[in-house]
Amino acid sequence: MVMREKPLISIVIPVFNEEPTVGNVIEGVKAAVEKMCLPYEILVIDDCSTDNSLEISKSKKVEVYRLKRHMGKGYALRLGFKKAKGEIIVTLDSDGSHKPEELPKVLEPVLKNEVDLVVGSRFLCKENVFSNRLNKIGVQLFNFLIRVLTGKATTDSQSGYRAFKSAILRKMRLKSNGYEIESEMLVKALKIGLKSKEVSIRFEQRTYGKSKLTPLKDGIRIFISILTAYVGV
Repeated sequence: MVMREKPLISIVIPVFNEEPTVGNVIEGVKAAVEKMCLPYEILVIDDCSTDNSLEISKSKKVEVYRLKRHMGKGYALRLGFKKAKGEIIVTLDSDGSHKPEELPKVLEPVLKNEVDLVVGSRFLCKENVFSNRLNKIGVQLFNFLIRVLTGKATTDSQSGYRAFKSAILRKMRLKSNGYEIESEMLVKALKIGLKSKEVSIRFEQRTYGKSKLTPLKDGIRIFISILTAYVGV
């Protein structure tokens, strides 16, 4: 894939009931990408929020798409990918756990055409503190499974802070509707030999509201998604 000198960057932000943080996340993303002097678009996919997330997102003058019913993070991201016009796509969470100011670090390897996919790893930064020990253990188990299947080591297979060439979406048919989309994308990318890289990111456990991830239910889905992505189902 040959990129223009300044490729269009599409930032896709899935949102479900993140009223306290979504506005700051959008503003932070704007500031970060404008500082890089790159053309960009921000696409907010509202997963049928029941709070004021939709109204706040619309007030920020970005592209906002609202799902008619709650479908899940994976479904929201896949819709965002279909709507995105950029040669490079960035995804990050809307709960404030990802730092928009680190967007240049996540983007740089793709901009330099060194890799196809960059994953921001929470586990490469020793300053990060994980209050949910169960989730941390789960991620490590999924990392181990992916390494066994693909032969490629990863430290944070579930991270939602990513940058990748939009062209790689044509090489994989993403099917996930939930949190398992991150593992599905990574396994399929590794399986077909796409170049990937992890970069260290700072991570702040959400300080508002509760995590929408259910450890057992979503953990089972992630486990199944890793296996089905690898066997090509």
